[in-house]
Amino acid sequence: MSSDDKSDKSDKLVLDLLDKATVRKRARMVAIGGLMVALAFGAVIGFIGGRWAGVITFLIISLPVVLLALSEARRTVWLEGSTVHVRAFGTRKVDLSSADALDLLVTDLRGARTVGLFVRGDKKAINVALSMYAGTGGRELGIYQLRRLADTLAGRGDTPGLVFSELLVAQLRAEARGLSAAERPLYRLGSLAPGGRMAQKLHPDAVSKFVTSLD
Repeated sequence: MSSDDKSDKSDKLVLDLLDKATVRKRARMVAIGGLMVALAFGAVIGFIGGRWAGVITFLIISLPVVLLALSEARRTVWLEGSTVHVRAFGTRKVDLSSADALDLLVTDLRGARTVGLFVRGDKKAINVALSMYAGTGGRELGIYQLRRLADTLAGRGDTPGLVFSELLVAQLRAEARGLSAAERPLYRLGSLAPGGRMAQKLHPDAVSKFVTSLD
């Protein structure tokens, strides 16, 4: 499990689930894979339509993938006060205390299932990865990060905020009790999402029902 990661500013808390070296390695693999696919398609189109057709095809396929990889390599998320920030090529921010919607987003990619808090507000959206599991192990945000998020969400005073706050508190209790990753709330909740989909939101009623069933 990941350790707590605080910045020099006492009010600014980094929320990156993976360390920078791992993120850059994953982004590099995505870029390499995208370039290989683009090269293969470019070669086929070039053989049929000529050299320039092949070059254009290669660029059309490779550029979006490379930009995506660069964005992921630069991406960092942090909490400052009650506001979540995410920076890649630019910076977006959503205030948790006044966000329009809170959802649980489950992404399933290359055998790893990530559970995230998806927040929307002021026409912006940010996904804060809370945990990532592969098999019966994985990574989770540190104790301090989860505690700060839980406190901030509870401060909203509405039902969605309290539900997500209780979920994170239950996760902290499970870790304090020494439960395995597969026994912890985030893992169990993430496993409720059907497989075969890259990203999906769990229905709020399903999340609320699950949280109320916890000890």
